[in-house]
Amino acid sequence: ALSEVLAAEAVSCLNRAMAALRDIWEEIGIPEEQRLERTDVVKKHIKSLLDMMVAEEENLKERLLKSIALCRKELDTLCRELQLDPFEVEEETTILQMEKNLRTRVEVMLKQKRDRKQELKTLQEQDRDLCDILCTTPFCIDSNAVPSLEELDRYRRHLASLTAEKEKRREEFVSSKRQIILLMEELDHTPDTSFERDVVCEDEEAFCLSTDNIAALQNLLQQLEARQSLNEAVCTELRSRIVALWERLQVPVEERESYAVH
Repeated sequence: ALSEVLAAEAVSCLNRAMAALRDIWEEIGIPEEQRLERTDVVKKHIKSLLDMMVAEEENLKERLLKSIALCRKELDTLCRELQLDPFEVEEETTILQMEKNLRTRVEVMLKQKRDRKQELKTLQEQDRDLCDILCTTPFCIDSNAVPSLEELDRYRRHLASLTAEKEKRREEFVSSKRQIILLMEELDHTPDTSFERDVVCEDEEAFCLSTDNIAALQNLLQQLEARQSLNEAVCTELRSRIVALWERLQVPVEERESYAVH
């Protein structure tokens, strides 16, 4: 293997260096005792360097194993929170590859968790707005837990239904308001209750579209229509009596026509 070749080269380099040192010491004339001392110093330097390198690599291995343990623990928690099946680890892979795979998976699942929580927050904001306008109760869901995909889908469909109901009631309100304003003008009626003022004067977007308000709206419209019908019946009766009196008094046609405009 290439690593064995490189290791052999390292040993060869060491042997060449030691031989060169011995030649230099001999040439200089350094006594044997001092040569042994210097050789021992070289050995200690090399041993210290190699020990430090081994310790660094051991430390790297420990950090990787610690990261793997933490990632596995975090993945177990995330799988429970996201209601997913436990993550299966490929045990045959190297420590380095396993650590990378687990860390990548944790990042992906953390993003899923953030996305779901953010969508839940957005849906709840929409829900509050719809509940305010329709006077309904909010969708029942745990705000603290991470919602499942099924819960989010149910929530979206619930809000779509509420939105459709809001549009339906809004159209009913706008149509009824238009008729009520016309009838009040015909009847020369000034809004005299807070509800009537809310209907006629308040901003259409601010009007509460509760079932009670929609029912009260229909009731007001029916009351005004009844008053209009009653007034029309009274007018018809009075016209008939006027015509009968004209006939009895033999009022000329020209005089009758001058009153017809009224």
